[in-house]
Amino acid sequence: LYLTVYFSGKTDQDVVRRKLRPPRFFRRLFCCFGFSASETAVSSPAEYLANHYSLFLTLCFSTSAIFAFFQPSEKLLLPPVRPCDINKKCLIIDLDETLVHSSFKPVKNPDFIIPVEIDGIIHQVYVLKRPYVDEFLKQIGSLYECVLFTASLAKYADPVADLLDTWSVFRCRLFREACVFHKGNYVKDLNRLGRDLKRVIIVDNSPASYAFHPDNAIPVQSWFDDMNDTELLDLLPFLQKLATVDNIYTVLRNSNSPSPPLLFRISNGCNGSVDTHGVISQMERR
Repeated sequence: LYLTVYFSGKTDQDVVRRKLRPPRFFRRLFCCFGFSASETAVSSPAEYLANHYSLFLTLCFSTSAIFAFFQPSEKLLLPPVRPCDINKKCLIIDLDETLVHSSFKPVKNPDFIIPVEIDGIIHQVYVLKRPYVDEFLKQIGSLYECVLFTASLAKYADPVADLLDTWSVFRCRLFREACVFHKGNYVKDLNRLGRDLKRVIIVDNSPASYAFHPDNAIPVQSWFDDMNDTELLDLLPFLQKLATVDNIYTVLRNSNSPSPPLLFRISNGCNGSVDTHGVISQMERR
């Protein structure tokens, strides 16, 4: 196979002819089936493709591995890690019943009132902040690459996050469309984040949300209106220690089971001590 190149403004003698090999992918492909370079040499690209087009299509549609070569990779949910977060683990945080509770019914002393349009009608959503949520967000923001991931719709969750996250802790916000609908539930598939899973943690009140990755989860009790709740405050020391471990699986594996009592071994930076956090007592009372 030859490529003939004509340079503008030159004479007929100023012609470069360069011998071309079959494209690298084709050469590798045909090599697997016993074709040599000489057998694939042809006089023109059109002849080359004509000779092997049928075989090429057969291979593409009958061999999943080869056919997958041509498929675009699934778009990741998160952008590349920022330089300031390069050494931090990724902390996925749920919104409803984890950080706040929202209701269409008026509540006493709501922290926020969010107007939400549904079917052309504006509804008021009354939002209560979980106790210690401000301190929780402020402290973990310096320790983790924090991502808000909720199964709620963006038109509600985005304005709530605007008012809640006064320290700009959340590097990214993911909403219902980023979830996978599986067996009637919206599941947060951590594989799609684009992060090393042994450095990803999800804090969520719903086991269905982390059904694909239970060993990455820190379960929290659903919160509605108990103003004496200390779940987020109690969770802080554990998250501070967890930020120092190399592999979160050595700590969190099977941690989402409500019984027996949850004991978390911090293997790095805590002298191998066994720690518990406030989630345990809350879960055991369920």
